[in-house]
Amino acid sequence: MNKKFDSVAGIAFLLFGILFFIESQKISDSAYGSSVGPKIFPMGLGIILTALSIRLLYETFKIKTEDSAKGTLQYKKFFIIFGSALLYAFLLEKIGYVVSTFVFLLITFQTLERGKIIYSIIISTVFSVGVYYMFSELLGGSLPGFPLF
Repeated sequence: MNKKFDSVAGIAFLLFGILFFIESQKISDSAYGSSVGPKIFPMGLGIILTALSIRLLYETFKIKTEDSAKGTLQYKKFFIIFGSALLYAFLLEKIGYVVSTFVFLLITFQTLERGKIIYSIIISTVFSVGVYYMFSELLGGSLPGFPLF
């Protein structure tokens, strides 16, 4: 835990959460008279982001600084995951949701923790197929399907 980074991130997320909440109030109410309108979800996200950033700030200032236990930044892992996220966004439409999500999760899991390839494959498969099924079949949404090649 880096105290300086967490305090700056906490303040930034707090301001962003408050801004998100204020701007969500400008969204018009539902035309059908329903109490659940289009501004409820963004307003809830703003409240949650504000609450979590307040907790982060509290925990940051509660913990005493430990100079001897400096964490090392892991740039290689960051760039591998960042690159795979960009590749995921680029290939999502081309190879479909299930395949691209499976590959992205597999790369991410293996980057974070080497070994345990079987667990990574199982979790990546269950998550990508499960989310695809729930979203497209149960909720009636649309995600990019399987590749046609």
